[in-house]
Amino acid sequence: MAIIDISLSLKPSFPVWPGHPEIRFERIHEIGKGSKANVTQIELGVHSGTHLDAPLHFLKDGLDVTGINLDTLIGPALLIEVSDVQVIDAAILETLSIPKDTERLLIKTSNSQLWSENKTVFHTDFVAISDSGAKWIVERGIRLVGVDYLSVAPYGNTGPTHLTLLQAGVIPVEGLNFDGVQEGGYHLICLPLKLRGCEGAPARAVLIDLDK
Repeated sequence: MAIIDISLSLKPSFPVWPGHPEIRFERIHEIGKGSKANVTQIELGVHSGTHLDAPLHFLKDGLDVTGINLDTLIGPALLIEVSDVQVIDAAILETLSIPKDTERLLIKTSNSQLWSENKTVFHTDFVAISDSGAKWIVERGIRLVGVDYLSVAPYGNTGPTHLTLLQAGVIPVEGLNFDGVQEGGYHLICLPLKLRGCEGAPARAVLIDLDK
């Protein structure tokens, strides 16, 4: 069995969605400076780094993070790789031979290369899922979709994809890092911070390869 960490390491230089809070760490107590222990204060938005969206993100009366069923976030997952595309639409998904019983779909694109290169600026040209792709995901009964940049939806047109997914109860997990991870079946564990009243939360996500 092999455990693969597909989470991003948060740090102050990490890119954030334009208009969201910058990530800040401040050591407010420090050993050697009058304190017996180190204590760090952090500041960040709930959509920083690896995180998931709850329905409340785009739905006024949607569930917050604490309302997401954990059995959606833990279980068998399929990782597919999509190359040389800018937008993932229904036509592309239809060509990928995704099994009909897939409930958790993870999509690796060229975005993951940005994380391996430690890019510190936000890229607006990231690969994302179109509304037709989101509708395809909903129609197939997929409960969770994971992507490798900070939004499941294209920059400048985030509403339709998010609304289609979240209205159907599909949970987007964003900011995953699939660099060096091969396509195939895995067991996913993705646990967000339990933030009551929040529309999203940072998460730690891992894949378990049961064949190793």
